[in-house]
Amino acid sequence: MAHITVKQINLHSVAMPFVEPLRTSFGEEPFKTAIIIELQTDQGVTGWGETTTEIHPGYSSETMGTAQHVLREFLIPLLLGKSIHDATDVPDLIRSVRGHKMAKYAVEAAVWDALAKVNGMSLAESFAAHLPEGHASKGYATVGVSIGIKPTETATVEIVKKRVDEGYGRIKLKIQPGWDVQPARAVRAAYPDVLLMLDANSAYTLADAEHLKQLDEFNLLMLEQPLGHDDIFQHSKLQPQINSPICLDESIKSADDVRLALEIGACKIINLKPSRVGGYTESFEIYKVCFEHNTPLWIGGMLETGIGRAANIAFASLPGVTLPCDISATSRYFAQDISEPPFELAAHSRIAVPSGLGIGVDVKLDRIQEAEAAWRAQYPYSDTPAS
Repeated sequence: MAHITVKQINLHSVAMPFVEPLRTSFGEEPFKTAIIIELQTDQGVTGWGETTTEIHPGYSSETMGTAQHVLREFLIPLLLGKSIHDATDVPDLIRSVRGHKMAKYAVEAAVWDALAKVNGMSLAESFAAHLPEGHASKGYATVGVSIGIKPTETATVEIVKKRVDEGYGRIKLKIQPGWDVQPARAVRAAYPDVLLMLDANSAYTLADAEHLKQLDEFNLLMLEQPLGHDDIFQHSKLQPQINSPICLDESIKSADDVRLALEIGACKIINLKPSRVGGYTESFEIYKVCFEHNTPLWIGGMLETGIGRAANIAFASLPGVTLPCDISATSRYFAQDISEPPFELAAHSRIAVPSGLGIGVDVKLDRIQEAEAAWRAQYPYSDTPAS
């Protein structure tokens, strides 16, 4: 396998307006924000990655500000000039920096892209090469769609109808205390056979167990992260009390977290967000643990641009990913993405894996520059010099 030598890494802080903002139990972000990683090798190859950080520390403790600082001052200096033979070497190269998994994910993803390109491979092929035989990409990811908190039950059913009519086979409703049983009942009445799941984004406590039992009547695919964002233990006390399978999201940061959660019965399903666990290297370990334990696995989404979306679709196409993933079509999020072509929903609620080298999409620098200008206009207090 050919190696790369990291010559330069540029940072592009971007803000992109959503077609339809997504409201969750911890608020609503007005824009898709990200730091786009542009990694240049001494051979003239460019690898792309992106952070999934937001303005506020809602879903994660990381923000655009923390990621800018850690990338510029710590992570990038550790990679400049390094010759890298395998992207799985990146975690060791940056191990001296604790935490900041979303920032680490972004640079590791850019290395994956660059290495795949210089070796004449798609990212999906590169991922499969790091797994045992029999784990080749299916060529597509089965996907679903996430529905934010709406003002009324009628509005919720209307947007669900729109998504079902578009061809999405799995619906996820965001919920919070005071907005859970009602929307679930309304949607299940309108669509008795649709795959339905609820996502609480850690809005409840164990004291709400009796209330959460009411959700069992809706034949849910899963109830995602109902309790604390960093909790595994309390979920092990909730799961025996409800019939709905619990899926852990925010509290899974590593393969060891998955092993613990499964051993103590905290959940029955795992949501893997590669950015949340620090990169695809750790994602492989989680993938293998779930496969060995026959635990349903799916890939979560963080409203990524085409750069992050392409990489996640490649991972979601692996056969050990067994449930529909939160990786919807581009039109669900943006009128214009920063890459081409857009991702489109196909039959059977699938999105095809790009066939080109690396992430397989064409990144448009002029669009990145437009999104950078939008970032500066919205958040002029934040300056992100390139490294």
